[in-house]
Amino acid sequence: MKTLINISLFILLTASIVYAKKPSEHIPDMVKISAGTYTPLYVNDTTDQSEKVDAFLIDKYPVTNKEFLEFVKENPKWRKSNVNKLFADERYLSHWYDDLTLGKNVNPDAPVTNISWFAAKAYAESLGKRLPTVAEWELAAQADESNPNGYANPKYVARILEWYSKPSSKNLPAVGSVFENYYGAYDMHGLVWEWTSDFFNALVSGESRADGGINRNLFCGTGSVGATDFTNYPAFMRFAFRSSLKANYTTESLGFRCAKDIN
Repeated sequence: MKTLINISLFILLTASIVYAKKPSEHIPDMVKISAGTYTPLYVNDTTDQSEKVDAFLIDKYPVTNKEFLEFVKENPKWRKSNVNKLFADERYLSHWYDDLTLGKNVNPDAPVTNISWFAAKAYAESLGKRLPTVAEWELAAQADESNPNGYANPKYVARILEWYSKPSSKNLPAVGSVFENYYGAYDMHGLVWEWTSDFFNALVSGESRADGGINRNLFCGTGSVGATDFTNYPAFMRFAFRSSLKANYTTESLGFRCAKDIN
C-alpha cells in the first residue's frame, strides 16, 4: 500500500514539473515596463495630449528567426509560399531559403526580419500576446542602461542617431548583442526597427472620429513646427519611418517583439 502511494505521489510530482515547464518553453522572457507618460511627437493643438501608459510586459529580446520558424511550422498559412499577398508583400521572409529552411547566412538567433505587420500580429496572438503600442514601445525604448529617461542624456541620443545613420546589415548578429536597458530589455536600438500595433496612426492628425485627414505639413519644410520636442531627432526618424509603412510591407531592417498586459 505504501509503495502504491509513493508511486502515485511520484506521478503527480512529475506531471506538475512537466506542466510548469511548458510556459517557459513557448513564451520568451519578458520584462516589466513601469507605468509612465508618453507625449506624442505631434499634437493637433496646444492642449496637453500626453498619454498615460499602464505598466506592461515586453519581450526581453526581438523575436528571432528560430522562433518564427517554429511558428510557421505550426501555422502553414504563414509560410512564404502560402501567405496571402494581401497580408505580406513579395519580400516576405525573402532571406529564408524556403518555407522551413533558413538562408545560408541567416543566424537562427538573429531578429527575424522581412516580416509584415499582419504576420507579426499573428505570431504574437499565437502566444497570447500582442504587439506593443507606439506609446508603450517609445516608453520602453527611451531608457538607457541606467535611467528610464535616457533621452535626457545627449550621449544616448547621439548613439541612437549613429545607428540610424548606418546602412542596415543583411547578416544580423544574435539578439542580446546590443545593450541591456534600465528595464532589462535588450536591443531596443541598434539591431532592427520594430513594428507597433498602431503604427498607422502616424499619418492621421486630429481626433480620429472627426478628422481622418493626413497632415501634409509633416512631410514638408515646416515638419518640425508643432512638434512637442523638435530636438528629439531619433523620434522624427521613427515617425517618418512608421509613416512610410503599410501593414503588408516587409523589409530587411524591420522586425518586432511582443507585449502583454499585466493582469
